Amino acid sequence: MHTPSSARGFTLIETLIAMAVAAVLSGIALPSFDSQLRKARRADALTAVAQIQGAQERLRSRSTRYGDLAEIGAAAVSSAGHYTLQITAFGADGYALLVTATGTQARDAECRFMVARAVGMNLVYASGVDAGVTNPDPINRRCWSL
Repeated sequence: MHTPSSARGFTLIETLIAMAVAAVLSGIALPSFDSQLRKARRADALTAVAQIQGAQERLRSRSTRYGDLAEIGAAAVSSAGHYTLQITAFGADGYALLVTATGTQARDAECRFMVARAVGMNLVYASGVDAGVTNPDPINRRCWSL
């Protein structure tokens, strides 16, 4: 039986080549997509930091010092749940807020830990792979911007 050439289908070799091309493209695209997803999730941390800064300033306007999470009425987890929040120091002159990536966001190695410090009238932002938050300035700026 003879089939016309227009009715033939894909050969095994053609199918394997198409699969190889798809694998190479996905091998390139997926890491880039994952990186962009981690960057987008940092918005969760930045939003939580902004909310806590506002709550701290409201408390400070009514009293002589800044407070802990319970005093300002803030949750210990960011709204989307990608970060835990902890006020590590507070007093009359300022506070320090430690933001720690959790779950799949913990793979964001460079920005796994972020600290916002209010010292007097100055806000200082730092980030790092550990709680020491010692990233150099270019990486630190990447962590704190979208």
